[in-house]
Amino acid sequence: MERTKLVRISSITKKLVVALLGAFLLLFLLFHMCANLCVLREDDGAWYSAFCHFMGSNIFVKVAEVVLLAVLLLHIVISLLLQVGNHKARPVGYHERSRTRTAKGSKLAMWTGILLLAFLIMHFFQFYFVKIGLVEGSYMTKVESVYTEPVVSLQQAHRQLSVSAEEFVSRYEQELPSMAGQYSEVDYQRMQENIAELRRVVPVVSLLDSAMNEKTMITKDGKWLRHLTVQDKAMLKAAIDDIDVEPDFYFQARNLFKNPIMVCLYILAFVVLWLHMRHAFESAFQTLGLNNYKYSRAIEVIGIIYAWLICLGFAAVPIYVLLFV
Repeated sequence: MERTKLVRISSITKKLVVALLGAFLLLFLLFHMCANLCVLREDDGAWYSAFCHFMGSNIFVKVAEVVLLAVLLLHIVISLLLQVGNHKARPVGYHERSRTRTAKGSKLAMWTGILLLAFLIMHFFQFYFVKIGLVEGSYMTKVESVYTEPVVSLQQAHRQLSVSAEEFVSRYEQELPSMAGQYSEVDYQRMQENIAELRRVVPVVSLLDSAMNEKTMITKDGKWLRHLTVQDKAMLKAAIDDIDVEPDFYFQARNLFKNPIMVCLYILAFVVLWLHMRHAFESAFQTLGLNNYKYSRAIEVIGIIYAWLICLGFAAVPIYVLLFV
């Protein structure tokens, strides 16, 4: 008897935890959806890039990100444990199937949850894993962080002589030995160090020259150098100390959603998300004891509206990019 009581308490506790974690994720979806809508602004990614930079550089956001991932993982694990526990408690199905909405919703939530997990893995490979460096992507950095003193000096010098940055440094290296007797040992050593510094930033200047010719590499507001490859990222980090090179999620999103197959997959995922949220919203209120017959209908309607708001907001981005970009 005592063992049965403990199992009941454990099951109820798990349901409460799942409901609380689910409520947190429902609020996060609203935040994530609003952030995604910045992609629709015709500002060359200024808002979205600034938002991504803030999310990637703020220490409090980084902590919240870890909390979010922990919440998501716990929600998945405890939900699976509940499902396994329910199956063990009733290994043989009822003679007559339950026709209650709750039973149907619970079964549907399990399957939609599994499908959403599969979608999340794909989504993480396309975006989050790029952020943490597990997957290669497209990158960007602030223009002001690229224009260090050696870069500006080399850029001005090679343009004045109408030669490439590489050719300018090579000429400087060839002429330096002939100047040995004209300068003091200290000054000559400084010139050697200057050549070494210029040699290090030659690829950076070449990249900037390419960016000036290919206008899309620099945002219209002149703040971001983007469309960088993983090789560009490595080169910039080797040439410039403490430079911050981050994922170019604006470009990645717009590039991804020009693919009709990917758009269809995302739309399908949002349909599944709607079905999952449709049950989850009401279920959270019911599990937390915030639902009764007086306003159960209102909670149902609010849940439907909320699910539509979130899913249509998410769907607007891939549809708009596919049709109008």
